[in-house]
Order: sequence, then C-alpha cells, then structure tokens
Amino acid sequence: MAESAYPKRTIKIFSLLLIVTAVVFYWVWGVSYDSWNIFSADHMGAYSIFVVLLGFGVFGYLLSRYQK
Repeated sequence: MAESAYPKRTIKIFSLLLIVTAVVFYWVWGVSYDSWNIFSADHMGAYSIFVVLLGFGVFGYLLSRYQK
C-alpha cells in the first residue's frame, strides 16, 4: 500500500485546529450577535461555516486515528 504524503501527526493537528477554530468561531459569533440557537434561520450562513469546520475537523481526526 502507498504511503501517505502527510504524516498522521500533521493531519491530526490540523484536524484538531479545525475543531478548535469551529468552537471559537461559534463562541465569538454568539457573543457578538447574541445568537446561540443553531436551528434559528437568522444567521444560517455563520452556522453553516461552523458545521463545515467542525465536520471536516472530526472527519479528519477520525481518518487519522484509524489510518493504518
């Protein structure tokens, strides 16, 4: 099987950075605009950014963890 171009540790650190960025973004947005409800349609764009960052972070972390 071919070796990965990036080491597992680099992928894991980048994935954790994405997760932390998503949480900080959600917290800053909530404090700035006093909007904590993800299911509200008022700030759907900000929450879609949060979900994409968090999703890629979790997915990358899981892939780096279970990679051979």
